[in-house]
Amino acid sequence: MKVFYNKTITEVRKEINGTLKPISDEQVKKNQEKYGLNKLVEAKAKSIPIIFLEQFKDFLVIILISAALISGFLGDLESALVILIVITINAVLGTVQTVKAEQSLNSLKELSSPNAKVLRDGKVIEISSKEVTIGDEVYLEAGDYIPADGRIIENASMKVDESALTGESLAVEKTIEVIEGEVPLGDRSNMVYSGSFVTYGRGMFLVTGIGMETEVGRIAQLLKSTSEKKTPLQVNLDNFGKKLSIIIMAFCVLLFALNIFQGGNIGDAFMFAVALAVAAIPEALSSIVTIVLSFGTQKMAKEGAIIRKLQAVEGLGSVSIICSDKTGTLTQNKMTVEDYYIEEKRIMAKDIDPSNSLHKDLMRLSILCNDSTNIDGQEIGDPTETAMINLSDSLGVPAQRVRNAYPRLSELPFDSDRKMMSTFHLLKDGYTMITKGAVDVLIKRAKYIRKNGQVLPITDNDIKNIQDMNMEFSKNGLRVLAITYRKFDCEKVLLSEDENDLIFLGLISMMDPPRLESAEAVKECMKAGIIPIMITGDHKVTATAIAKRIGILTKDSQAVEGSEIDSLSDEQLQQFVEDKRVYARVSPEHKIRIVRAWQEKGNIVSMTGDGVNDAPALKQADIGVAMGITGSEVSKDAASMVLTDDNFATIIKAIENGRNVYAHIIDAIQFLLSGNFGGILAVLYASIMALPVPFAPVHLLFINLLTDSLPAIALGLEPHSKNVMNEKPRPMNESILTKTFLISVGIEGFVIAVMAMIAFMIGYQNGNSVLASTMAFATLCLSRLVHGYNCKSKNPVLFKKGFFNNKFLQWAFLIGFVSITLVVTMPFLQTIFKVQSLNIEQLLIVYGLALANLPIIQFIKWVRNR
Repeated sequence: MKVFYNKTITEVRKEINGTLKPISDEQVKKNQEKYGLNKLVEAKAKSIPIIFLEQFKDFLVIILISAALISGFLGDLESALVILIVITINAVLGTVQTVKAEQSLNSLKELSSPNAKVLRDGKVIEISSKEVTIGDEVYLEAGDYIPADGRIIENASMKVDESALTGESLAVEKTIEVIEGEVPLGDRSNMVYSGSFVTYGRGMFLVTGIGMETEVGRIAQLLKSTSEKKTPLQVNLDNFGKKLSIIIMAFCVLLFALNIFQGGNIGDAFMFAVALAVAAIPEALSSIVTIVLSFGTQKMAKEGAIIRKLQAVEGLGSVSIICSDKTGTLTQNKMTVEDYYIEEKRIMAKDIDPSNSLHKDLMRLSILCNDSTNIDGQEIGDPTETAMINLSDSLGVPAQRVRNAYPRLSELPFDSDRKMMSTFHLLKDGYTMITKGAVDVLIKRAKYIRKNGQVLPITDNDIKNIQDMNMEFSKNGLRVLAITYRKFDCEKVLLSEDENDLIFLGLISMMDPPRLESAEAVKECMKAGIIPIMITGDHKVTATAIAKRIGILTKDSQAVEGSEIDSLSDEQLQQFVEDKRVYARVSPEHKIRIVRAWQEKGNIVSMTGDGVNDAPALKQADIGVAMGITGSEVSKDAASMVLTDDNFATIIKAIENGRNVYAHIIDAIQFLLSGNFGGILAVLYASIMALPVPFAPVHLLFINLLTDSLPAIALGLEPHSKNVMNEKPRPMNESILTKTFLISVGIEGFVIAVMAMIAFMIGYQNGNSVLASTMAFATLCLSRLVHGYNCKSKNPVLFKKGFFNNKFLQWAFLIGFVSITLVVTMPFLQTIFKVQSLNIEQLLIVYGLALANLPIIQFIKWVRNR
């Protein structure tokens, strides 16, 4: 991109327009044809069919499709149809969720400003911002959004809020002077940039960049070079599916070999092995995970968050690093008065008393020498001036009423050379000039000081006290203004030489304060083993002050500026970031490098932000979190999650939700695997002992459809626990198949298998193979339903308060219990499910064996925990 801040206005005009005159309508059309419209290029959205097909990329799904094709080829159309239906339902669910999330946000990467005032053929006209072109001269005044990048050519005390680009909370004072040397974006005071807006004054700029050739466009280009990450659950499920499929295939090959060894038919043996593989692989797993995550998104939406990418619900629960923007994320993005300094006393804002004459005078003068307004919540003007207006209104001294009582008679507007402004009023005690501005400037012009109810000559000690307090305020990241005044005998037009012999009244300190919830949220982060890091474009002293207030920073050495990492290699940066908690004056490239450095160290990183400058890092992060109210559309588009309330504390709720959702998904997987493993062990035992096959293929399908899915979904919807926030984040590479997990699955599956085979042997000894199969089938179904309660927690839950707190699990159990009872007692269902009726005694045996799983497994859990 070309640089214009180090060129004169004449040089810029000649380079852009080829002439010193404004461009004509004819030239406008030529430029629009040459450079295109002033808008960002949108990424091509994926079509619904593509999104649908992407749902079939999962390894486990590919295995199941293969099994369905083999089943169909071997004549078992029933199994093939069931598998394909389940897979298709899962794909539809995933597609609907993805499309719904995109439609709800509708992030189009459009420019903020809908209109712009430009000079065309000698007239100022208002046009759509997308029609602004290179060479246009655009007029600006307080409240206007800036539609393009450009060089300022006229300036009347203009200040611009560039926080969306630079992260700096204070408005930037603009100038028309040439800037020598190379300076960062935040210090280019003679330039304006698309996406920022004017807070004070007025001016005009010559458009030098539009659309993708603006700073906003450059950041949009960065988005294309950053890759999106899979969340830990996606990675884990991919690895888990591959390992599980290999294990199950090994079991099936073993059973196939045993059947052939025992003289069985090769076709029948192969068919049964495939049927067993279909039964053993939890094909409902993906859909169950999707459903559980979908419920998680609904819960989070009620708590202030919109999930754009479904897996982000779980991903947030794995976050070990939160890289947070400061302005508007940890702070309120609103300047607020913090202190008064009057008569050598520091008075906090909460202690300001309008009934105190001195306090009231300082407040009244700060309102009168002020160009900002706040009408019905609509703030216009410099944020520091607005802070004074808001304080006055909140303390019952309406600013407008004061201004109506003491109208402005004359003024000397603020400019960056004088660093002050003056207004002239008729007050109760006579004609008064009020002057406010930089402390170091006004202190040199002050001849008197008001204290002890008198106006006295200012002393060196007075000046020292004022300077010391100003220094203390500044070290704490506070913006400080001095308020002075001077009395006159009659009305007059103010001149610059009048701004001398001033009476010092007091100082007012202001800052963009932390959100009320930020300190508690940071505390919760640390308790949960998460490191919060502030990354901002603001000045180091301001960032440090905020970070100390909310608990992110404990030592000054933990705060650095972005320029300090420019000379570091990626490897050096990985060591450098270890003990750093605050990064100030950073660029978008710095943010990406910092996020990537933590990722390379094996951390799962969340990046929060609201500005355009945050978007590349939001996309680079494992979980990008954008602000919904103050956030730019580009940042929302790059993020995985958008906070509708812009509340940092909502991120902590999201992390708690994510950890709970992941824990419940693990419980559901444990339920599925232990039940399936129990079925495999039962079949393996029957094969080894040369017994009849304990389950018909239709039994396995019934188990898959009824006793697998419903309790597993119910476990995924288990009520959340706050205890998860006392745990450390999971390691990024931790597999679902941990040693503890596999031992639990093995023990629980073994108990279920034993109960099913006891039922089988009772039926076999007292009847025939059909009765044996019926009792084994009924016992396995009911055992798995009962086992849902075992999987509610890693700890024993029997006889505890929360045992019956999951209404979904109660319904899943009831539906399953009634269904299996009907199957084994209703004659018309016997043919379909290849069972025979059970009498009361046989039913009680089945119920008793199934129920025995609960106390046995609960006791085993108690022993293991001990």
